[in-house]
Amino acid sequence: MPDIDGKKPVMEYPCRWIYKIIGSDSREMEKAIKEIAEGCDYTVTPSNISKAGRYHSLKLEVLVDDEGQRTGIYDKLRNHPAVKMVL
Repeated sequence: MPDIDGKKPVMEYPCRWIYKIIGSDSREMEKAIKEIAEGCDYTVTPSNISKAGRYHSLKLEVLVDDEGQRTGIYDKLRNHPAVKMVL
């Protein structure tokens, strides 16, 4: 994602990265996170529940070593059947 100057921001690794994960079953999302983030230093905390209780969100904070790992985790989460959206 470019900044105002049209350049990508410089990121220093390793760094802690936060993903917000949205889905309909928080237990299944937690299973997906455990599977995908296995071997990583991570924490999961509940975030929000929709007004009707249909959607849940979790905050995943992971220590990532490089951009490849950061985007790889994002892609795996995004493609997991228990996950509706990743921010």
